[in-house]
Amino acid sequence: MECLATFDTTHMALRFEKICRQADLSVRIVPVPRELSASCGLACRYPCEAEETVRGLVEEHRIDVLQLHRIDGGRP
Repeated sequence: MECLATFDTTHMALRFEKICRQADLSVRIVPVPRELSASCGLACRYPCEAEETVRGLVEEHRIDVLQLHRIDGGRP
């Protein structure tokens, strides 16, 4: 299982990645899978076990996340 955050803008994807890395989370920007959609075409992959931390960072830093996804076996 993998977890992805999607965004409306590239700026928010980059901000999400920076804030998560500052919190020592393993985050990587990836293209949005075809099954999902986001206007900027970028998503951030993060460890699913860190979802609670990710949600807290998103709220604390006012990051505009379109949606958080859990993808099992490569499918949303």
